[in-house]
Amino acid sequence: MTPVDKAHGPRTRRSTFGPALLAAALALGLAAGCTSSRGALQDKPGGSRSPAASSSASASPSPRTPPPGPVLAVKIDNAPAARPPTGLDAADVVYAEQVEGGLSRLMALYATKLPPAVGPVRSARESDLELLGQFTRPVLAFSGAQGKLLPLIDRAPLTAVTPEESSGAFYRGADRAAPHNLFLRPKALVPSPPGAAALTTGFRYGAAPPGGTPEKTRSVRFPAARFTFTWSPDRARWLVAMDGRASVTSGGRRVAAATVVVQYVTVRGSRFHDFLGNTTPYTRTVGSGRAMVLRDGRAFDAARWERPTATDGTRFTTPDGAAMTFAPGQVWVVLAAAPGGGGSR
Repeated sequence: MTPVDKAHGPRTRRSTFGPALLAAALALGLAAGCTSSRGALQDKPGGSRSPAASSSASASPSPRTPPPGPVLAVKIDNAPAARPPTGLDAADVVYAEQVEGGLSRLMALYATKLPPAVGPVRSARESDLELLGQFTRPVLAFSGAQGKLLPLIDRAPLTAVTPEESSGAFYRGADRAAPHNLFLRPKALVPSPPGAAALTTGFRYGAAPPGGTPEKTRSVRFPAARFTFTWSPDRARWLVAMDGRASVTSGGRRVAAATVVVQYVTVRGSRFHDFLGNTTPYTRTVGSGRAMVLRDGRAFDAARWERPTATDGTRFTTPDGAAMTFAPGQVWVVLAAAPGGGGSR
C-alpha cells in the first residue's frame, strides 16, 4: 500500500473534510434521524419535497427506536484495467450505470456488513445524486468529480468524502496502475454497519410471486460493456460475468447475486463532460418504466418500476400490479437504456 497521491485523478472537492469533521457530520445526521429532510434531487429545478413524517404523542409513549446510521455508497471503477474488484461481494446492493464512452461503473451500497477494503474507487456523476436521494444522509465515497459538478455535490443531502478530505480512509494499491488503484477502508468512514433499515430502496423481499419463465442466462448490453447473469442451482445465485469473463473479487470469491433487476430508464446527455470532452450520460431513476427481474432461476420480463420523487424508493410490481419480491441476498440493479430512449417520465 502506498499513501494517496493527487496525481492521475479527477478534480476533487475544494473543501477540507478531515476525520473529526466527518465524525461530527455523521453524528449530526444520526441525531437528526428521520426529522431531517433529504430534499428532492432533480436534475433541474422545480422538484417537490416529500412531506416529513409526523407523529402524535400518546398517553402511553413507547421507547423510540434509534434511527439507523447512514448507508455507505462507494463508486467503484469497472473498466477492464480496474478488475478484479475488492469487497464487491459484501455489498447489499450493486447499481451498474453507464458512463462516458458507453463503459460501465458501479455503485455499491453497504449496510449489513463492511468489508476491510472496497475498490478501486472512482469519480462521481450527476446521476448519483438523484439515485442517492432515497437514503437519509448517505456517506458517498468517491475519488473526485468534474469541477462544475462539485457545487451540486456540496449542496446535496449527503456526506461526500474524497481522498483529499479523508486521506486516512483511502490508500493506493501496488498491484495495478493509477487511476485504477485507489481503495477505501470502509470502517474509517462508517465505524459499524447501520443495518438493513438504512436501505430505504423500496425493495420488497420474500417468496417469489407466481409466474415468470425458467431462465438459465441473461445478458444486458451497454454501448461498450456487457453484463451476463447465469443461474447456479447449486449456489441458488446468479453468477456475474462482465464483458464475457467471470467476475471474481481480488479475494477469489465469485460475484453472485440473489436477485438481478434490469431497470429500463432514460439515459441522456448531462450538462457535464469528461476531460476529453465526452458528454457524461445522465441516468434518470425517477419516473416509471419497464423492468426485468431474475430470481430463483426464473425471469419476470414484464415487471414494472415506479419512483415518484427522488426521496422515494423504487417500487417494482408484477404485470397484475402485485409487489415484485426479491430473494434475500445481494441485489444487482442494471440501469439500462430503454429501447427508443424512453422508459421513464
